[in-house]
Formats: sequence, structure tokens, C-alpha cells
Amino acid sequence: MRFLMLLIAALTLTGCATQGDTFNQTVLTDPAGHLSRGRAVHIATPKNGWFENTEYPGSGRMVASNLRAAFARFSDHVAIADTCTDLACLKRSLPASQTAYYVVPEILHWESRGKHWSTRPEVIEVKISVFESDQTQSRASAILSIQHKNALFGSEHPQDTLQDPINRYVSSLY
Repeated sequence: MRFLMLLIAALTLTGCATQGDTFNQTVLTDPAGHLSRGRAVHIATPKNGWFENTEYPGSGRMVASNLRAAFARFSDHVAIADTCTDLACLKRSLPASQTAYYVVPEILHWESRGKHWSTRPEVIEVKISVFESDQTQSRASAILSIQHKNALFGSEHPQDTLQDPINRYVSSLY
């Protein structure tokens, strides 16, 4: 019995210790200078992520909310456009006179295991494009890839790991 208790304790500690996330950022468009602090930012809400035959409800809203929190560190005028998924819609609904930057995220991959004992990692890949309000070509864009390595008794899902990579990318723009 004592051996069994020690074994369970060791597995739990090992599971917590080996849990980690991998983050990669692939810059598609280098920013031409820094964004201006304090200028208004409007963020589109991407379509929900899918993997195989599974849609992840609310994943689009999660990405938009994480972006809003990151941009709010640099501007008091940050809003999410719940009904817009692309630049054309943002421009129609929020005129350039009221906006400095449009942000258009797109979920490229969303794979959540849901079971922490799975040996396959959970994966999120999000493309983020930032546009000047009077431009149609992106001022900055990147793909953020987050891979969450599940541990035996891990508690995080990939969406729980979004904030840090998004914060880092948005901070690099300012």
C-alpha cells in the first residue's frame, strides 16, 4: 500500500513537472514601425475553430476577447465587432473616422483533447492581421501556434494558454 501511494504521488508530481506549452510565432508581414498608443482598435470575431468533425463553440469569441485584453493595455478605445469576421465587414460597420486599426483574427487550427490522459497535444493556431483604417493591405500579421502538452493530471486546455502569446505579439507591435 505504501508503495502504491508513493507511486501515485510520483506520477502526479511528474505529470505537473512535465506539463508545458510550446509557442511559435511566424511573422507574415513585418510591422512598418510601431502602432500608436491610444488610437482606437476594432477587432473582428473569427469563426469558431474546427478539428475533424468537431466545432469548438465560443472559440472565436475567446480569441477576440484575448485580443481585446491585449490591445486594451495600449488603448482605451478597443472594441470587438461580434458580427464581423473580416476586414470588409469591419470597414462597413465601423468607419475609418472612428478607428485607427482593424484587427482580423482567423482560427487556422483548434484541437482540444478534452481528456487529460491523451498522449496527443492540444493545438491552437491563430492568424492575426492588423490593418490601418485607411489601408487594405495588412500593416502587420503573424501566425501564433500554441501546443499544449498534456500531463497526466493537467488542467489547462489550449484556450487557457492563448493570453500570453497574444500579449507578447501585441506588445511587439507597440
